[in-house]
Amino acid sequence: MAKEMLDGRTSDPVTMGWMQGNPPPPDRRILTARADHMRFPMIRWSYANMRQFLPTVRVAASGEGQPFPRALRNDLADVRFVPSGQETPIRFEDSLVDAFTDGIIVLHRGAVVFERWFGVTGPEARHIAFSVTKSFIGTLARLLINEGRLDPSAHVRDILPELAQGGYGTARVSHVLDMTTGLDFSEDYADPSSGIGAYSAALGLTPRLNSYEGPRDLCAFLETVRPDGAHDVKFTYRTINTEVLAWIVARVEGKPLAQVLSERIWRPCGMLGDADLIVDEIGTPFAGGGLCLRLEDLARFGEAIRTGGLLPGAIAAIRAGGDPGKFDPARYPHLPGWSYGSQWWHAHDANGAFSARGIHGQTLWIDPAAQMVVARFASHPTAANGANDPLSLPAWRALADVLKL
Repeated sequence: MAKEMLDGRTSDPVTMGWMQGNPPPPDRRILTARADHMRFPMIRWSYANMRQFLPTVRVAASGEGQPFPRALRNDLADVRFVPSGQETPIRFEDSLVDAFTDGIIVLHRGAVVFERWFGVTGPEARHIAFSVTKSFIGTLARLLINEGRLDPSAHVRDILPELAQGGYGTARVSHVLDMTTGLDFSEDYADPSSGIGAYSAALGLTPRLNSYEGPRDLCAFLETVRPDGAHDVKFTYRTINTEVLAWIVARVEGKPLAQVLSERIWRPCGMLGDADLIVDEIGTPFAGGGLCLRLEDLARFGEAIRTGGLLPGAIAAIRAGGDPGKFDPARYPHLPGWSYGSQWWHAHDANGAFSARGIHGQTLWIDPAAQMVVARFASHPTAANGANDPLSLPAWRALADVLKL
């Protein structure tokens, strides 16, 4: 008999009973030792509870933040759009379940106009943002560049001499910032033998095999990365670039990354709560994807970027985007005409929309023309965003069309 395929409803973590009971029954436990926290459908519980599975450091809030005002609009649930590649319209409310949404907040002009929660994710949950974390790091780098403390044309080796002999030996900060490095590193999530698999092993995201003899921390792993081709030729998405960028930010600031995030983003933005940042066994932050935060704080970050609430000069550089000529349309068929710059994804559409994106559906979508910010947490069974882009991208644009009226 074929195994039942779980959808957005049947995989609900409350319905499935994950980690419920004192103690939970053996068949409903999620254990780090088995890497359960990174396997579907258990991720529908674990992504809102990552601190239970991996070591973290705190990104401290000021304790003075105030929630966004609520101006909820019931009509947004009934907004209809046609997913890419389909012919039948779907309601926005229904699309959220199909996208395995855990929580979503839509802001319009700084007020919450739509809000939904699913499963075990609620307003207080610190859900993992995965690669949305990269855009926080890119923003920190842009703040330092704007202040004249970080030169984008500087060689990485001059800031991090530890990387002088590897693939980053001839790279410049700008290449790392925009992911145009030429490196021998593959980010194929479906291939455990790829570079991203070795990187994850160094991080300790899941238990290592007893026979593992590779690097046991992220800094040591970055020193092993070799060159492959020239820099500044094309955009190639590589999480290790963000790890290097975060190392640069911490080195320039002379402080741990979690403290920099707290001082430069969490406190100035008035975040409602502390965040958790996953670290490796020696305390190196998982800067490429380890930030676990409240959904409303993710939306608050987006609103600060939309309005220029952080340093305006840095935000202008972020909003300019990258070079579409260096983008790979064959690899990203759902993102025609896009670019990648400053660790942000740019649509270059009429609304000037840009976004932070993370695997399994994590999203921060900023639409300046519609004065809209969408923050979403999700636990889609497929890691790559190509699985939910045909549903999600038309949804954000349909919402923007309504909110612009």
